[in-house]
Amino acid sequence: MNRTTLLVSAFVFGALSTSALAGVPDAQVNRLGGDLTPIGAEKAGEGDIPAWTGGLQTVPSNVSYKPGDHLQDPFSSDAIKYTITAANAGQYDAVLPDGYKALFKAYPDYKMNVYQTRRSCAYPDRVYAATKNNAKVGELIGGGSGVGGAIFGFPFPIPNNAYEIMWNHTLRYRSFKAVRQFAAAPVTRNGDYTLTIVQDEAILQWSDPSKKRAEDLDNISIYYIANTIAPAREAGNVVLVHEALNATLNGGRQAWQYSPGTRRVRRAPNISYDNPGTNSDGLSTSDAFDGFNGALDRYDWAMIDKKPMIIAANDYKAESTKYKDYVKPLHLNQDVIRYELHRTWNFEAKLRPNTRHVYARRVYHNDEDAWEISSAELYDGRGQLWRVQELQELQRYNVPLCGSGTETVYDLQAGRYLALAMQNEEPPVNYFADELDPSRYTPNAIRQLGVR
Repeated sequence: MNRTTLLVSAFVFGALSTSALAGVPDAQVNRLGGDLTPIGAEKAGEGDIPAWTGGLQTVPSNVSYKPGDHLQDPFSSDAIKYTITAANAGQYDAVLPDGYKALFKAYPDYKMNVYQTRRSCAYPDRVYAATKNNAKVGELIGGGSGVGGAIFGFPFPIPNNAYEIMWNHTLRYRSFKAVRQFAAAPVTRNGDYTLTIVQDEAILQWSDPSKKRAEDLDNISIYYIANTIAPAREAGNVVLVHEALNATLNGGRQAWQYSPGTRRVRRAPNISYDNPGTNSDGLSTSDAFDGFNGALDRYDWAMIDKKPMIIAANDYKAESTKYKDYVKPLHLNQDVIRYELHRTWNFEAKLRPNTRHVYARRVYHNDEDAWEISSAELYDGRGQLWRVQELQELQRYNVPLCGSGTETVYDLQAGRYLALAMQNEEPPVNYFADELDPSRYTPNAIRQLGVR
């Protein structure tokens, strides 16, 4: 076995178990900041993947930045190393997720420009300290449906199973209070689309610096509001979510929706699982937003492996491209998307017996430097690959945190795609929205927010 496989074997000693675990041994914990990065990635390089040397924890010297600016690309001078096309994709079979292989087959002009790997991900020192403590005290509860003990940082930096890896994605550091405006485009086969503009905001309670452990959160990990502001026919639709930290308690996720047509706020239990995602035109599901969100309880989760794979990373150029030059027929403008070779945790979710979901199997690829889903393959009940997800990654060095840019869902059966979370022509994300207060996240409050 190669070195990466040995590490997977060492980490994933309970790949199918979801019973509560009392952290990991001290000898493993002490690897954080040693041969592992402070959040649990392998610090050493491997082939074309360089060693992690700290990432971009502050604004790099080769760019200018002041609060309110869009981020400049610190790697703009990097040249393309090679381009993968339908003609040569076979040469890169070992490092291409199956979703990308399917896109090459479906769209002959699809390509991937691969650049040198820049391990830019970095987080505040407080996240590192909390993550190391979480390795000692974090545990799965509710059969994998919740997290106990840990707080603030990544809950499972040295994971025991695939459930813990997904929780690292779900609870990854995205600041404490944030306000964003993004665009979504459901694109037809010939490239037509109408932009939907959404203002969303969140109090990420998991990252509340005043909390000491998960049990202090009253089972709410995130307060979330999404307010659609354009086009006019959709404006005023508001979604409110109280995301559960343990889906087996208090009914799990609580959601409400305000409709300007009825001027009523209604409970919205359909904002979960495989119900059509908000503003998705039926091209995605509620639980596929942000790669994956919500309860894990309809699937059995299992590790596959950890190895170098191609992902979309450091995509500053893509985020600075105007929508008219970015959103194209069949797929996004691949000339502006940057790909790199990173080590990813690869794991799958298989639908449990006697449960239902439109996706019978889901395969995820999670970047070790961010604990964030980079891409995924979604299979239908016949076992056929149906949809492919891609989440572009870039270091928000002004915070700092490793965040996502555009999320894309390619529907191979319909020949259409959905581009979500695009911030190209929107105001920069405010990751320091201290004015947000939990009192805002009530059904009465969103009624006022939704009035046109």
